[in-house]
Amino acid sequence: MQKILIVEDHPDIQELLSNFLHEAGYETVCADDGAKALALFSEEEFDLILLDIMLPRIDGFTVCELIRRQSQVPIIMLTALSGEAEQIRGLDLKVDDYITKPFSMPVLVRKIAAVLRRSHPSDNRAAQILSHKNLTLDPDSRIVTVNGQPFDLTQREFDILYELLLHKGRVLTRQNLLNQLWQYDFYGEERVIDTHIKNLRKKLAIDFIRTIRGVGYKIDKED
Repeated sequence: MQKILIVEDHPDIQELLSNFLHEAGYETVCADDGAKALALFSEEEFDLILLDIMLPRIDGFTVCELIRRQSQVPIIMLTALSGEAEQIRGLDLKVDDYITKPFSMPVLVRKIAAVLRRSHPSDNRAAQILSHKNLTLDPDSRIVTVNGQPFDLTQREFDILYELLLHKGRVLTRQNLLNQLWQYDFYGEERVIDTHIKNLRKKLAIDFIRTIRGVGYKIDKED
């Protein structure tokens, strides 16, 4: 499991990031100031760092500069500073992406995955292609095949199937899926997930997406 260091001094944002990344299959470690972040970085191995700029004790720019002196670990800056000067400074420090607040959690998760793919190019294909029984899903090409036959899915259908395959053996609630695939401030009807699941079953003629009554959906792990 890939491990991400979250450096964020706002408790609510820190918790939100940690929860979403856990749902996406990452391990997380949190630091609420720059000094703690540097101490953790010296003690543990991380696959990626999410780094705020306005931090107590040591600011994010300085943290980034000190880390870059010894490591090329991927760094994504998450900050309320949207000015051109701040973005240029971050990019000059060789951050891999610069994202301003407020941001979309689903988009952030995908940006993290993209940065990690670029940092480990030899692992890309094996890490991305998912399969179950006679179905194969390729996130790169966004192609789903059943018995070798490709099917056209909507963006939401594809993303829901991807999440279920990625978390095989685990029940995903409707709210899990809404949080992961829609904007994190979406407050629409949870039953929209049911419609997409129904369409997936009909289009692909599959029976392995299980309904867990009163909870959500699940694809069982294969024996």
